[in-house]
Amino acid sequence: MKPKVAFFDFASCEGCQLAVLDLEDELLDLVNIVEIVNFREAISERGEDYDIAFVEGSISTQHHIERIKKIREKAKLLITIGACAATGDFQYMVNFMDFEEVKKYVYGDKAKYFDTIKAKPVDQVVKVDFKIPGCPINKYEFLKVVKQLIAGGLPRIPNYSVCSECKMQGNECLLKKGIVCLGPVTRAGCGAICPKNYKGCFGCRGLAPEHNLESFKQVLKEAGLTESDIIEQFKLINGRDLHLLQAGGEEKKKC
Repeated sequence: MKPKVAFFDFASCEGCQLAVLDLEDELLDLVNIVEIVNFREAISERGEDYDIAFVEGSISTQHHIERIKKIREKAKLLITIGACAATGDFQYMVNFMDFEEVKKYVYGDKAKYFDTIKAKPVDQVVKVDFKIPGCPINKYEFLKVVKQLIAGGLPRIPNYSVCSECKMQGNECLLKKGIVCLGPVTRAGCGAICPKNYKGCFGCRGLAPEHNLESFKQVLKEAGLTESDIIEQFKLINGRDLHLLQAGGEEKKKC
């Protein structure tokens, strides 16, 4: 029997689900090993019997909380896909603002009719069994993780930093060129796609397990960034882990 899988979306652009569909020829490898019973982007069926739930998006309403808890109850495994579900991503930035003012700005005099809450990563509401990082996810990494899950093994993704990938590809360090890049503390697995194209890494895959935030802060300060500048860089994707940066890197993140 093929395991039954379902895809669910919360507050996000749904780009990670589109990345799965972008597998194209490799999509056959996926449907050969699993039965997709719920995937709004791809099929009209709405099966409620599933073994593995893939969840994209942050939890941003009271209804989201109720819905993700029901999904968790049914799923044997709950896997988040993408930065929105793992860290809160861009939506998490609202948590650093006056939330009531934000609601008024967005909804106007109808704000009281919306059950919007401050954005939460999925693991702040329910247990998450594994996270596939990225913005969007790497489609080949997704397929690899699914195959490892089906085989009964623990999925493995890179635990080193994007800097390692840059060195393996012979990329010139952007920090030395005066371009802000979070690669030294960001989990690898993207192929260093941003630095390879002369864009600084913005940390969409989350913090690498063995990050050294204190040393990295010092590097950025030597490059001319203020403490406020550095905090703003981390707010973009990794706001949920901002306390680690403010603690001077002394507290290690459990990845």
